[in-house]
Amino acid sequence: MLCALSGEAPQEPVVSKLSGAVFEKRLIEKYIEENGKDPVSGEDLTLDDLLVIRSPSVVRPRPPTLSSIPAMLAAFQNEWDAVALETYSIRQDLNRVREELATALYQHDAAVRVIARLMKERDEARDALSKVTVSAGSAGAGDAMTLDPESLPEDLVAKVDEFHARLSKTRKKRTIPQGTATAEDVASFAVSATNSLPVPQATTVSVSEGYAAVGGLQGDVAIYSIDSDTVERSLQVNEPVTNSIWDGTRVYFATSKGSVKVFENGSEIASFSDHAGPVTGLSIHPSKEILASIGSDKSFVFYDLVNLRRVRRVFTNSVFTTCAFHPDGHLFVCGTNSGEITAYFTTTGLEGASFTLGAPVQAIAFSENGYWFAATGKGQTTVTIFDLRKSGDAAQAKVLDTGSAVQSLAWDESQQFLATGGPSGVTVQHYNKSAKSWSEPLRAAVSAIDVQWTANANKLVAVNGDGVISVLTAKE
Repeated sequence: MLCALSGEAPQEPVVSKLSGAVFEKRLIEKYIEENGKDPVSGEDLTLDDLLVIRSPSVVRPRPPTLSSIPAMLAAFQNEWDAVALETYSIRQDLNRVREELATALYQHDAAVRVIARLMKERDEARDALSKVTVSAGSAGAGDAMTLDPESLPEDLVAKVDEFHARLSKTRKKRTIPQGTATAEDVASFAVSATNSLPVPQATTVSVSEGYAAVGGLQGDVAIYSIDSDTVERSLQVNEPVTNSIWDGTRVYFATSKGSVKVFENGSEIASFSDHAGPVTGLSIHPSKEILASIGSDKSFVFYDLVNLRRVRRVFTNSVFTTCAFHPDGHLFVCGTNSGEITAYFTTTGLEGASFTLGAPVQAIAFSENGYWFAATGKGQTTVTIFDLRKSGDAAQAKVLDTGSAVQSLAWDESQQFLATGGPSGVTVQHYNKSAKSWSEPLRAAVSAIDVQWTANANKLVAVNGDGVISVLTAKE
């Protein structure tokens, strides 16, 4: 009796029920564990299909083929040949695996290149979309005219024209309101109240009827009572706030995530997400029915505040940094990161005039006289007064040097006082209309990233980056 696997006499013989073949028990068990089949018949075989053969122990004789040295040498030669054949087979398998790996690596590299090309094409398409222009020979300027796929609704066009006609007629006859602070009052301004608000990384302050809204990069907004020096409530914008406007019962917030949010009586009533990047500025039309927003996506958007909907979006070839409506509402002026200041017609969205500041525009503020606006650039210590009635270098009516970097500007309604705010302090530049001269009645060491006047220029509100608000008023 010989084992069907080893060809030798088994020490623990078993027989398969399926094929009837005899096997060494340890060999057939290992074979079943690896293959699960009968090595003779090829049928499925389990350990239960094996029967143990009871037989007397057999003394295994020495194989006759290994009884002499020549026979052993022949056996060694056969073993060597088998090892050589197995080594050759292994080398063939290794070369095949290497070829498969090289193919896989080539396919992966090709896929990465395709993805990179598609991402580049996507970015180029986005950039081209943000620079869509139409060439037009306008009044010899030869500049590109902005493409405006959306027209302003007729009712808003009529509203803009109406306010322009009405306000421009009365502007020259406009007198300084009674109760407005005098230059002597402003010169005596001192900090009457200061409060650390729960708004870390503050960025903006807006003022209305004795209250101030302070927003920051963590999405927190504090409503501060200027008269009582207390925080009355807080709002959650839930996005980093970059700019704000308070008008009547509504507060408008711009965020770095491309949103413009409208809050009324402490609750959010509308949210717009028309910008592909951070919203960098807000401005409200004198009619209070149009809100404008600008963004780093090279576009500006107009919103209908009556129906709370977007009514116009205009793409340009410049990244906007700040903006302001003309006091008559017929112009919308935007500053860019290239140092250009461009005036667009509100009704058409087309470019009307441009001015050069020489540095990325940080802030713009209009005088109520209707033909002056102030602008300052990033890192500049000067404020340039531009005259809308002139062009080129002649448009720079005055350059005021504050001696320290300016981050924000605010012109009061009497068109006399221009406040500047920066990390080194607050100044007020005074224009004497009768003498046609400028002076600096106030310089206060109050750090400010944003400043705003209250009604009649009776108070100046400043907030710094740590959320500390300071109120400057005339000494009694």
